[in-house]
Amino acid sequence: MNSPFSHELELLTRYQRYKTRIVNIGNIPMGGDHPIRIQSMTNTPTMDTESTVAQTMRLVDAGCDYVRITAPSVKEAQNLGVIKAELLKRGYSVPLIADIHFVPKAAEAAAKLVEKVRVNPGNYVDRKRFQELEYNQMEYQAELDRIRERFSPLVILCREEGTAMRIGSNHGSLSDRILSHYGDTPKGMVESAMEFVRICAELDFHDLVISMKASNTRIMIQAYRLLVDQMEHEGFNYPLHLGVTEAGDGDDARIKSALGIGSLLNDGLGDTIRVSLTEAPEAEVPVAIALVKTTKDLQDHEPIPALTSLPINLFEYRRRESNKILSIGGDNVPVVVSDLSEQILTSDSILASYGYHHDLVSQTWQSGDTGADILYFGSQRHNFRLSENTLALYDSATWNTFQDVTNKFPLFNISSYKSSDMYHENMNFVLVGAAVDVDKLPDDPSIVWVLSSENSNAMADERRFILELINQGRSQPVILQNKIQIQSRDAFLLTVSAEIGGILNDGLADGVWLRSKEVAPADINHIAFGVLQASRSRMTRTEYIACPSCGRTLFDLEEVTGQIRNRTSHLKGLKIGIMGCVVNGPGEMADADFGYVGTGPGKVSLYRGQMVVRHHIPQSQAVDSLIDLIKSEGFWVDP
Repeated sequence: MNSPFSHELELLTRYQRYKTRIVNIGNIPMGGDHPIRIQSMTNTPTMDTESTVAQTMRLVDAGCDYVRITAPSVKEAQNLGVIKAELLKRGYSVPLIADIHFVPKAAEAAAKLVEKVRVNPGNYVDRKRFQELEYNQMEYQAELDRIRERFSPLVILCREEGTAMRIGSNHGSLSDRILSHYGDTPKGMVESAMEFVRICAELDFHDLVISMKASNTRIMIQAYRLLVDQMEHEGFNYPLHLGVTEAGDGDDARIKSALGIGSLLNDGLGDTIRVSLTEAPEAEVPVAIALVKTTKDLQDHEPIPALTSLPINLFEYRRRESNKILSIGGDNVPVVVSDLSEQILTSDSILASYGYHHDLVSQTWQSGDTGADILYFGSQRHNFRLSENTLALYDSATWNTFQDVTNKFPLFNISSYKSSDMYHENMNFVLVGAAVDVDKLPDDPSIVWVLSSENSNAMADERRFILELINQGRSQPVILQNKIQIQSRDAFLLTVSAEIGGILNDGLADGVWLRSKEVAPADINHIAFGVLQASRSRMTRTEYIACPSCGRTLFDLEEVTGQIRNRTSHLKGLKIGIMGCVVNGPGEMADADFGYVGTGPGKVSLYRGQMVVRHHIPQSQAVDSLIDLIKSEGFWVDP
C-alpha cells in the first residue's frame, strides 16, 4: 500500500497519489491511475424529467464526469430510467448516480437502471432517533446480522447488474447504535462504513467507492485518514470520494471546501470530488476542477527530506505546544499578519482594508473581530496612531532606528539575525525557508518563525519543518507565510486554503501571513480570517452549515440562506444549520447551535442543537421565529 498515513514517514514529504483499485462506473472508470473525477448533484425534482435532464446536461457541459440524482422513493428511482433514456437521446452518456437514504427498495430499483447507487449507512438500515443504546457483545452482533440481512439483497443485485456503489458515511447521520458504541467521532464514521464494506467483501462485491463527509473540516480530514489506515489494515483499497458537506455558499464555502478537499488531495488522497455549495449545482464544478488542477504542480516537486520520526497522532487533533510570547503562541488564537510594506501610507483610510476602524474617543485606529493582529510596514515609517493591542512589524534595519519600540518588533532573516547585535527583549520575528536544517537554527525562545516554502509541495515542506521542531523539543511559535504569487483571486483563495489551512487543521501553526500583489488587501484579510474559521482555529464570523440543494429540498435554499445571513451575520462564532429537508437535518447539523429545516411544503421546524423546539412553522414566519429563538436562548447581540 502507499498511503501517507500508513506510518511510512517518507510519504508525508513526497507526493504520491494513493493507489486504489479501479472501479468501473459506466464508461468512466475511477481509481488507479485514472484522473480525479468531478461530480455534482441535480437540485430539480426527480419526477420533473425535463428539468432534471436539462440540468444534468449543463453539469456535463461544465465538466462533470458523473451526475447524482436523488431517489427518495421507488417512484423517483424508476424515473431515473426515463431520465437516462432522454439523456442518451440527446447524446449524453454520463453515468448517473442514485442518491438513496432511507428506502432499500428504491436502491434496488435504481441499481437496475443507473451506473451507481449511493447509500448512507446511518440511514439505510440503521436509523437515528437520538437514543443512547447499550449492547452486550451478543446483542451488538445480532444488530450486525440484521444489517447484513437487509443490506445483502442490494449488494447481490449490484454485483449481478454491474452497478457500482458508494458507501457514504456522514458525520451528522451516524446511527444511534454507532454513536452509543463509538461516540460522535471520526472512528464512528469509519466503522459505520466498514461494517458495510465487510459485508460487500464477504459477498465478493468490490465495485465500491467510500466517503467520509462532515461540515467540520477537522473531523472530515481525520475520518478520511482513519479510513485509509483501517482499509489498509484489512487489505482493502477502495477509491475515495472527497467532500465537505453542507459547506454553505460564497467565499466561506469555497475556503472550507478547499481546506478539507484540497489538503487531502495534496497528500495524495482522493479519486473523485464533489464541492457542496448552497448555490446552483453548476457553480460547484469550476471550484472542483480548480482544486484538482492544484495537484498537477505536486507531481514533480523538489525532494523534501523525510521526517526523523512522527511526533503527533495524525488521527486526533491536538494543538502544538508553543511558547506564549505576548499575544502569539501558547493558548492564544492564531494571529493574522497583514502586509502594508508596499502600500502608500499617506491616507489613514488604508487601514480600513485590514479590518480597522478609527475610534473617535481615543483617536486611535483599532482592530475589530477581523482586524489584523500584526501590521507589517517593512522599511516604511507611518503616522498612524495604533491601539495598544496592535503589533507593528518592521524590517530589522528600520526597527533599529526607533527610539521607542513599544509594540514595535523587528523582522530578520537568518543572516541578519545572526549578525545583529540588537534584538527586541521580548519577541523577534525571523523569516525562514522550510528547506533549512532545523538543527542548525538558533534556539532563542524569543523567536517567532515566519515560515514559507519555495517548494511546489509547500504544505508537506512546511509541515515537515514544524514536525522537526517538535522532534527537537523546540517550541518557538510559527506563522505561515504563502510564497507562491497567483494572479486570480479565486485561485489564490483555493490554494492558500488547502496549503495553509491543512497545516492549521493539524494544530501546527500560530498564525498566517497571506501576501499577493494581485489580490486586494481587503480580500486578503477576508481570506485569512476565513481560513482560520474553516479550520476551527479562530471563530470570528457566523458559520452557516447549509446543505446544497437537491430534488428533496422544500424551499429555495439560496434565498433563505441569504435572508438568514442578512439577519445574523454579526453573531460571531454562532453556527446555524439550514437544511432543505429532514434527510439532511437534524443529523447533518451535528455542529450547529440552531437549525432551520424544511419539514413539509411551506413548513419549517427549528432546532436547538439536534432537538426540534418549534414544529411546522409557516415558512413566511420561520426566519423571524429563528431570530426570536436565538434571542430567547441568550445568543443574540444587536448589530
